[in-house]
Amino acid sequence: MNRTTGAFFLDKDQLKHRRPTENNSKNDANLTLVEEKQQLQRNYKNVSRKRIDWINSFLLTIWTCYIRLWKISQPSSVVFDEVHFGGFASKYINRKFFMDVHPPLAKILITWAAQVAGFDGQFDFKEIGKDYLKSKVPYAQIRIFCALNGVMVVPIAYWTMRNSGFSVATAILTALMICYENSLIANNRLILLDSILLCFTAFTLLTWTNFRNQVNRPFKLWWWIWLSLTGVGLGLTVSCKWVGLFTIATIGLAVVKELWSLWGDPEIKMNEQFKYFLAHTICLIFIPFAIYATCFKIHFDMLPLAGTGTSYMSPEFQTSLQGVKFPESTFADIVYGSKISIKHMGTNGGYLHSHDHQYPGGSNQQQVTLYSHNDDNNWWFIHKADTDEVNKLEYVKNGDIVRLTHLKTQRRLHTHDIRPITNEEKYHYEVSAYGFEGFKGDSNDNWRLEILDYDGPDPYAGERLRARRSQFRLVSVTQKCALFSRKYKLPEWGFKQQEVTCMRDALYPKTIWRIESKYQLLPIVPSDAEVVKYEHKGFFARFLELNRVMWNVNKGLSPSHTYSSRPKDWPLLKRGISFWSKNHKKIYLIGNPFVYWLSSACIFTYLGLKIIVFLLAKRRIRIPNHLESNLFKYNYAMGLFFVSWALHYFPFNLMNRQLFLHHYMPSLYMAILTAGAFFELFTNKLPTPIRWTFVITSIVAIIYVYRVFVPITYAEPWSTEKCLEATWRSTWDFRCKWYSSAE
Repeated sequence: MNRTTGAFFLDKDQLKHRRPTENNSKNDANLTLVEEKQQLQRNYKNVSRKRIDWINSFLLTIWTCYIRLWKISQPSSVVFDEVHFGGFASKYINRKFFMDVHPPLAKILITWAAQVAGFDGQFDFKEIGKDYLKSKVPYAQIRIFCALNGVMVVPIAYWTMRNSGFSVATAILTALMICYENSLIANNRLILLDSILLCFTAFTLLTWTNFRNQVNRPFKLWWWIWLSLTGVGLGLTVSCKWVGLFTIATIGLAVVKELWSLWGDPEIKMNEQFKYFLAHTICLIFIPFAIYATCFKIHFDMLPLAGTGTSYMSPEFQTSLQGVKFPESTFADIVYGSKISIKHMGTNGGYLHSHDHQYPGGSNQQQVTLYSHNDDNNWWFIHKADTDEVNKLEYVKNGDIVRLTHLKTQRRLHTHDIRPITNEEKYHYEVSAYGFEGFKGDSNDNWRLEILDYDGPDPYAGERLRARRSQFRLVSVTQKCALFSRKYKLPEWGFKQQEVTCMRDALYPKTIWRIESKYQLLPIVPSDAEVVKYEHKGFFARFLELNRVMWNVNKGLSPSHTYSSRPKDWPLLKRGISFWSKNHKKIYLIGNPFVYWLSSACIFTYLGLKIIVFLLAKRRIRIPNHLESNLFKYNYAMGLFFVSWALHYFPFNLMNRQLFLHHYMPSLYMAILTAGAFFELFTNKLPTPIRWTFVITSIVAIIYVYRVFVPITYAEPWSTEKCLEATWRSTWDFRCKWYSSAE
């Protein structure tokens, strides 16, 4: 063989330095022409494939619009949590501050859509079944906005599968599984947050997939675009619901894996490593945080007025709202004879309160509660234990024995050796307001004031009682218990106000109080007496406080509800949620069983397959070549889908609050993508006609099951017989006898 062909050269460097000849030049020219022709052919195929993908995604979008928007105006009354999220839109439009456990972005978007539709905020969405038509609420237009977010999940899923390397057949099957998923349809066409959350979650996964396709072109334009858009997606997702934190965890783990691989590459210099780290930090931490904080800034700007959520916030926060009733400033020193309001520091329950209503049991004396709003029944007089007369200026000091007299009813704060109605424990004592005309009180009215250590700028707040600065406990002289409150709402007889008792060995923070406001009606206090006022909080202080309150309220949500379920019930679709029922029509949130059970089976099969492959590898046993090559080819995509499913699913098992089937929807999306990947894994070696036969058969099965549950997805007429036929699990409480018989 001629040496000039390069056949005997041992490496590429030798080939590069060989002597050029006329023949070599001709051969190189011919080779260049062939390569250019091949590259043109590849480019043409890529353009052709992209054109087909755009056509497919467009057709899928149009068809999903039909599925999602069909009869979207029914029912014409409030459905399930439209009570909350429609109501929040009303509050935004009326500019009144409210409290919700979710970040504000999705609610703001719904509000803007409502305003564009012409909603004036006068409808209150107060209860399920309240009629929209009488009040001329543009509810259908608002629902359409939410539904369109759900629609976009379908083409996004198609592109996610295609850009992950899966075939057109697999991408179409995956997209249609989402399109015909009954629970997504029923949920996404209502005024709820979930469709917006799911859209942003799917968008984030797509942008990260596209970024991964640029991994060999670091720091180029599209590398930066897709990395930045992933950060935007993370910010949008977590700004809708804190479930977005699970999406952040998914991308975070993927980033850690990527950076760890780069760290182990000796060819990448340290300055390059730093550039990678800095780029990911900016795009995936700073951008999401900026979006999240911006959403709260918009939230605050849209809600300048005091409203139903005001009482959850600190007084310092409340002073930033217009229309707050309590005074911004008050006299600092508390002297005997002062009129005071007392705030509980251990909960957001509000002010020490009493009203002219008696306990229905126990002592049958006047109720004492916590009330979260400013009210005349929150006012008390503070007196010495031995007299109500005030003849001179005398400060209330640490260790004093005091009495509190209710302003309106003139009864004294009182405790005694009687158990509260709500608690039979021996260490709990009932607290009441007790007394009558001419009665000078008894020792059970006496409380020892214990002022807590104070390390602030006020030199007196630890020695004598000072408004808004001193924190204190009230300990019963006779029962040796401390005035206490917990997050427990009394029944209807207590007007759903928070319980107050006296408790021995109580949790210390739940026994701490503070004087909120003080009025001095006596002339003995000089007119120029010191005044204290709350400092207005800046944006970041309000931002942090609101997020802390959201967290605490979220933890305190009741774990029980008629249609609540636990995470173990979701993958196998144990039960659903009754959203609405009227006139023998119903919306019941239940998934497409074919899609649910197939996707769950694929999740558990993937986990089992990975375990088997790992065990076989330890024994150096080879699996079939085609399966091994497919697992290697799709390993990253399938691993990403599975980890994302797990991170969106398992954390719910740690939550001791009410949960519902719709909390599974982000995990369901990931499970469906995993199911699509499994279809590719086991069919990509089949002939194209057979493969498409499997696709079409699967789609027909999906649509058939979808149609079985159409009546409870769209609130269509149904019969008892059809309902019973569709009750495939005994735990599905459709209440079929409620429907009319087909006869």
